[in-house]
Amino acid sequence: MPTQQLDYFTSLVAEDEHFPLTEAAVAVAQHAYPDLDVQGVLDQMDQWGKKLKSRITPDTPPMQRLQLLKHFFYQELRFGPNANDFYAPENSYLHQMIESRRGIPISLAILMMELGQQIGLNIRGVSFPNHFMMRISLQQGEVIMDPLNGESLSKNQLQEMLDPYLDAKGYRGDLSLPLNIFLRASNSREILSRFLRNLKMIYSENERWERLLGIQERIVILLPEAVEEVRDRGLIFAQLEYVRPAIADLHRYLSEMPGAEDATDIREHIVTLESQTKLH
Repeated sequence: MPTQQLDYFTSLVAEDEHFPLTEAAVAVAQHAYPDLDVQGVLDQMDQWGKKLKSRITPDTPPMQRLQLLKHFFYQELRFGPNANDFYAPENSYLHQMIESRRGIPISLAILMMELGQQIGLNIRGVSFPNHFMMRISLQQGEVIMDPLNGESLSKNQLQEMLDPYLDAKGYRGDLSLPLNIFLRASNSREILSRFLRNLKMIYSENERWERLLGIQERIVILLPEAVEEVRDRGLIFAQLEYVRPAIADLHRYLSEMPGAEDATDIREHIVTLESQTKLH
């Protein structure tokens, strides 16, 4: 495994205070594109940022800056959703998205937040269920915007989008949760973990184990307290027949979560893997 790339990713996500979300999101793709020029991708974004900055003055009000950003992003650069293949992993990789101009809500949002910050807009990501959103603070109030097309969404529209999720989770009646809970701004670590988990889901469903391992390694680095992610990495190692690291991860999971619901299954899995090491 390319430890140099993992070391680089580790250094990027080490602390919350100076967390370079855009750079870390670009760097995620190094597991699949080892020759990726991360700095080159960031330079492209900076060029766009400079172009935008040239269109504003210190007196340009935030609402006008937002209109300029939206026009530049959706009309000039023509960014939008990949309607033909929404779940292609390429829609998540920022360097690919910059080439194709097609992405999913979270990848489009990361790029738009970067450009917005470069022109002094306070744009933050919102981990809304099933559809990542952006939240923009203006003098007129808070705006919730869909990264796919730049549309501002009303509370009624957001509630309509949320209701199927609440139904599926059983959050109804006495357990009903207010909309505002789902509209809080996410921090960079939360955004990147959702970004990675999208890729995890895509590669899991396609059973692309090597690609999945590259993503899972980064999730474990990003969320060091999440021991279930160590378990998942162990299960991926097992699929790839990396038996010893698989056993080590699964043992670590059990040592920290001995009463986990799946503890019996994991113990049985370890026994199977240990019998394989004896055969070799």
